[in-house]
Amino acid sequence: MTADHIPGDAELQELAERAGRELEDADALDILRWTADTFGPRWCVTSSMEDAVVAHLASRVSPGVDVVFLDTGYHFPETIGTRDAVAAVMDVNVITLTPRQTVAEQDAEYGEKLHDRDPDLCCALRKVQPLEEGLRVYHAWATGLRRDESPTRAGTPVVGWDAKRRKVKVSPIARWTQGDVDTYIAEHGVLANPLLSDGYASVGCAPCTRRVLVGEDARAGRWAGRAKTECGLHG
Repeated sequence: MTADHIPGDAELQELAERAGRELEDADALDILRWTADTFGPRWCVTSSMEDAVVAHLASRVSPGVDVVFLDTGYHFPETIGTRDAVAAVMDVNVITLTPRQTVAEQDAEYGEKLHDRDPDLCCALRKVQPLEEGLRVYHAWATGLRRDESPTRAGTPVVGWDAKRRKVKVSPIARWTQGDVDTYIAEHGVLANPLLSDGYASVGCAPCTRRVLVGEDARAGRWAGRAKTECGLHG
């Protein structure tokens, strides 16, 4: 795919589905190398700053790669600190997206603590909408989704078609386990959110995230007590 070529949805979908089959057993670096070779500057990494594993992997094959972070206004200070540290020490270009409204503006329109009353709407306003706007300049985006995180992510392809956003969605560590992540962090000195060492297995917005209990899956601490398990970014 040349830099000036603008692919249509059908072409991108076919490309994604073929790559998903062909790269299923590929190394994470090879998956990201395919992404960089295929899309040039028209792809990015999205990161919640739970850790910087995928950003680090991407920087090895595409130095200066865009790393997109959603600042919802509700993050833990540790998460913002991780973002700032990644921007300072890694060979990536951190881009921070923000919602159209500040938290105060949202409170004025919808009432305080929308996340408690209607978490789906809060996520739509503070995560889904700004990400969709921020991804418009890209043909593909890479995520840190893993199949072992929860039953809802068990079928995550290493490369797939994001029909909602009409993008190629790359999950290079989909087949990794938590042990693989921990090993990579230790071997490469990758930055990780300090909350991961304080009982949190998955780090989201502060009002909707708690520590996990022994035996719970990594996503159990998100929207605890509700049927909700995803914010809408990944389905």
